[in-house]
Amino acid sequence: MAAGAGVGGETAACEAEREPDPSDSLRTFGAVVQALREHAGLSRAQFGDLVRFSKHTVESVELGRRMPDASFVERAEEALGNTGALRHSARFLTRGEAGLAAWFRRWARLEREAVSLATYECRLVPGLLQSEGYARAAFETRIPPLCDEQMEAQVAARMERQGLIRELPNTSFSFVMEESIVQRPLGGERVLRDQLDHTLDLARLRNVSVQVMPTRTVSHAGLDGPLALLETPEGRLLAYSEGQESGRLIADPKQAAVLHRRYATLRAQALSPHDSVGLLERIRGEL
Repeated sequence: MAAGAGVGGETAACEAEREPDPSDSLRTFGAVVQALREHAGLSRAQFGDLVRFSKHTVESVELGRRMPDASFVERAEEALGNTGALRHSARFLTRGEAGLAAWFRRWARLEREAVSLATYECRLVPGLLQSEGYARAAFETRIPPLCDEQMEAQVAARMERQGLIRELPNTSFSFVMEESIVQRPLGGERVLRDQLDHTLDLARLRNVSVQVMPTRTVSHAGLDGPLALLETPEGRLLAYSEGQESGRLIADPKQAAVLHRRYATLRAQALSPHDSVGLLERIRGEL
């Protein structure tokens, strides 16, 4: 919002227009604006006067919390040397992807281009296999609790991402998950029944393989934790490892190759896809 609005109104508007989940490009653009402003020896208030925006808007842009409009970019460019850097970089600004953790966004984009995807999970049903009720139950356990808006954004993002399985029929999807996961009634037995039905429906698709790692196994190659893998159209192998409030994309060819071999061993140790479907059907029939 341009200068002329009252400070109170600007603050309220700024909060209303604040990005719900700032993207990396917004944060980078904001950091460049801040560096150029400080190099010019200007405070946020002084810079705000030059670009005719309040210091609150300047702060929000610099922190990546607000998408700058065209007038902000043009005035900032003129006030900070007219080098063309801000005008050029603004063309690459993108909004954050609501509901996706910042460290997961790059992997989510790679998923859409992959020729094969594989997931091992020991905590809960893999996100790409979750029913809406199960996803909602999982997010309801978050600490600190999510507000209603955050909850809906998380669930919507998960359901949208899950559409990949049907949108990419030529992409192979492989899942290995622990037997304890499909025995745990997260959200209650009704949620578990729906989740098992949903998993079985997806397991019947030609491009999906679901395997269960039995609890009473004597050999297990996945003891280091959850793992996600993919292969790009160029044949490049990548991996992703996630922990508490963090995630890491593994692009080093040697490291990624080790994890792909580890997953291949996991598949050999787990129940076959046919036997896994049989186990899921038996568990579903007992509920």
